Amino acid sequence: MKVKDVMTREVITLTPESSIGEAAKLLRENKISGAPVVEGERIVGILSEADLMRLFQDDMSLNLILPSPFDLIELPIKMHRKLEETVKKLAASKVKDVMTRKVITIDEEASVEEAARLMAKHNINRLPVVRGEKLMGIITRGDVIKAL
Repeated sequence: MKVKDVMTREVITLTPESSIGEAAKLLRENKISGAPVVEGERIVGILSEADLMRLFQDDMSLNLILPSPFDLIELPIKMHRKLEETVKKLAASKVKDVMTRKVITIDEEASVEEAARLMAKHNINRLPVVRGEKLMGIITRGDVIKAL
């Protein structure tokens, strides 16, 4: 069976200039965990929940080395402020600043088995499906399982 037989043809995409806030909303509303980033019909990146979580985690780190008792008392307040600042900052960031630029794609004529091998090898949940450089669809782990 070929990838083109099981892929989703109507792909939800992002642009490099989309804000992280817009991207998170799009993923949430469509109940998806990632989306290709395109300029025209050409894929320039991919954004996943993992990228967003990594960004959030990196920004939320607190540097506490041997805290004093006063630091421990103030910690919840500091964390609340830091969380608010981080959310505002991240929501205004652009997809191009966070996306994974090295995108693993698969040709629409490839086999579903090859798609499964690529996903397992690279530990990814989705593969943009291409014809040349043009985005034709997307295949997910769920699509592969349905094809079995």
